[in-house]
Amino acid sequence: PGIWVVVVAVVVVVVVGVVVAKLAAKMDLQALLAGHGMGQRGAAEPPTLDSSEQVYISSLALLKMLKHGRAGVPFEVMGLMLGEIVDDYTVTVCDVFAMPQSGTGVSVEAVDPVFQQEMMDMLKQVGRNEIVVGWYHSHPGFGCWLSNVDVNTSQSFEQLNERSVAVVVDPVQSVKGKVVIDAFRCIPQPVLMTGMEPRQTTSNIGQLNKPSM
Repeated sequence: PGIWVVVVAVVVVVVVGVVVAKLAAKMDLQALLAGHGMGQRGAAEPPTLDSSEQVYISSLALLKMLKHGRAGVPFEVMGLMLGEIVDDYTVTVCDVFAMPQSGTGVSVEAVDPVFQQEMMDMLKQVGRNEIVVGWYHSHPGFGCWLSNVDVNTSQSFEQLNERSVAVVVDPVQSVKGKVVIDAFRCIPQPVLMTGMEPRQTTSNIGQLNKPSM
């Protein structure tokens, strides 16, 4: 009987110790969140927001880009993206429309400089007030990247709006459940010469390293 009393007493002490430890930890956490934690550790720092820029493309815009790209195979096609520049970190694309173009298997260029303005005027007449946030074009079968012609086109868009985005989609490599798509922006020459890391590859959460040669 004496042994059982000792065992029961030990179990009770252990259980009480665990409960006290949990209560102390809970009180410590509450005090820390209130800004006067144990040992005067001060207020908890707010979480760091991700500073990387993100482009959100609606399902409607994506389907239109893929359909347009597939219709143009084996030639490249292009169009404009409509949406909104939400803040310094977010660009949304809600719709797209095709542009009159001259395309080959490796390049594409717009051929009607007044078409964009006429299209925007017609959209405003039906209550569509989105702005042009960039352009898209297809690379049928050879991945997502910008050629020299594409870079020149992107630079012309960025002269009108420095937040303009160039989206490249591959309608041939895109299959069910997988879309081959990417977004680009040109790096200004002065920034490139200073050796500073480009804005679009910088994130407070997981900073991307420059590729080594």
